[in-house]
Amino acid sequence: MKLGIVSAIYDGFTFEEMIDDASNKGLKCVEVACWPQGKAERRYAGVSHIDVDNTSMDYIDYVLDYCKKKNVEISSLAFYPNTMDGNLEKRSANIEHLKKVINMSALLGVNMVTTFIGRDQTKTVEENIEIFKEVWPPIIKFAEEKGVKVAIENCPMLFGPDQWPGGQNLFTTPKLWRQMFEIIPSNNFGINYDPSHFIWQQIDYIKPLYEFKDKIFHVHCKDIKLYTDKLNDVGVMAYPLEYMSPKLPGFGDVNWGKYISALTDIGYDSFVCIEVEDKAFENSKEKVLNSIELSTRYLRNFVI
Repeated sequence: MKLGIVSAIYDGFTFEEMIDDASNKGLKCVEVACWPQGKAERRYAGVSHIDVDNTSMDYIDYVLDYCKKKNVEISSLAFYPNTMDGNLEKRSANIEHLKKVINMSALLGVNMVTTFIGRDQTKTVEENIEIFKEVWPPIIKFAEEKGVKVAIENCPMLFGPDQWPGGQNLFTTPKLWRQMFEIIPSNNFGINYDPSHFIWQQIDYIKPLYEFKDKIFHVHCKDIKLYTDKLNDVGVMAYPLEYMSPKLPGFGDVNWGKYISALTDIGYDSFVCIEVEDKAFENSKEKVLNSIELSTRYLRNFVI
């Protein structure tokens, strides 16, 4: 397995500065954020370290040469929008940009894109499955034509009132994964697995690794901390951020030894990217860099 970092935490850093820091910390890969320029609608969104609109060979060669020089591989190009937004104008714009990201991934020879399914948060699961049947087969067909795998992260995108009541990503549970993989039985359609999102949903985060081992294309390392006293006060029907918080790996409730052990059981030998979303390390550039250093140092116990 190759230990790396999700570049969204390097907000305000240039592509070169981001790659330099990853290289200096001995990380082997980067999941590179590729949002539309200036489009930040939430925390960790709007970051762009590769311009997917610039498809000139000079630019592509520059990106690849710089990464090669620094011994850092691009694990995937990342864009996490709501491609099933109830606002059809937003939905269309998100799908259009996602296709640009898929195209750039092919041009760079990365051949991996990490993203969300999306969801109309005002509609039922059943209604969203019907939207999925309409929206996603053409996207995966486009990815197949480009030779790109699309790995969907299992984050519910339900944290507070802005995402209430249903959240903004349908791809949240093993039951729903089975439905969606049955609808789109493509070898290019799979999972970007993040164990932390299962913890606050009270789902076993180890068991699905075995069932879906052939669908796991990419892996995240983010921790999460459940505050039992808060949960006892507000219950699971509250906004999730009222009783949990994303943390650095090792600072929360994920058992990283069991998680990485299970990955070795299923023969996963690809990218493992640290995702930093810990509010305790957001107040300065120094704290951001420290958070990456701490996460890297901790996960070196399990992944080289």
